[in-house]
Amino acid sequence: MRHRVLHSTDLQTRLPSLAAELGVSLEELQEAYAWGIANEVLFEESDGGEQKRYSISSVDIEVRIQHPLAKRLYHRLKQDIPSKLLPLYGKNWITLKDRWLRAWEQVYNILINKIPSHHIRLAWLRLGGAKIGKGSSIWRNTEVLGVENLVMGNDSVIAWHCQVDARAGLVIGDHVAIASYVLIIAGTHDLTAPEFWSVSGPIYIDDYAWIASRALIGHGSHIGRGAVVTANTIVAKSIAPYKIVGGSGAKPMGERPHNLNYKVGGMGLFTLLH
Repeated sequence: MRHRVLHSTDLQTRLPSLAAELGVSLEELQEAYAWGIANEVLFEESDGGEQKRYSISSVDIEVRIQHPLAKRLYHRLKQDIPSKLLPLYGKNWITLKDRWLRAWEQVYNILINKIPSHHIRLAWLRLGGAKIGKGSSIWRNTEVLGVENLVMGNDSVIAWHCQVDARAGLVIGDHVAIASYVLIIAGTHDLTAPEFWSVSGPIYIDDYAWIASRALIGHGSHIGRGAVVTANTIVAKSIAPYKIVGGSGAKPMGERPHNLNYKVGGMGLFTLLH
């Protein structure tokens, strides 16, 4: 099974500090790491250049890991992922809970997200596990997947007709503006494998970022503080703070002021029915 979620691009260099944290020698942890790679608990992949991407199984297989130290390493790495991993489905409580959440989510996407009331929509999402800060809102006709893995700060807004995929973790900061028809996609599939394995990654959108209409934010992206992704731009990488990017390959187009201090106001009086 090779379903996987992106952990980082620097896991190898972190092994010494992880060994100290786990109270084992570096050699012992390296051996456990190699076992994890060989047994599809951990994954190393090239990003097309010199940098590597390190992932862990996105299905929570901790109970099945036979190597004691590899099991501890997997447990520790799970804590770095801002989402709940997929459960091992079966006749158990965790499967029932997951199915209930998916049903709760679908009711939101089919019905609740069309109700012209911020309070009703946000209450439904919060009851499903979303963490949404003061003054933030998700406007009507926007779909949310992975509701329990959505985190929004204060005074942020996601506008109309967006698709918000938080299944691998979506962390949105304060004063973030996400315009209408934006797609936030947490994953894809392994194009090199016949089994159609899922490949996903957390998405981070930092304070004061602005995502313009019809942009696509791909899995593993990190939009820095104050950065702007212009309309119709596809992003699948990290964008430095305050940079304005657009066009093919999300090329730099300029830079915003660094002293941003505005409020988005997406839940104010004039957006009462949004």
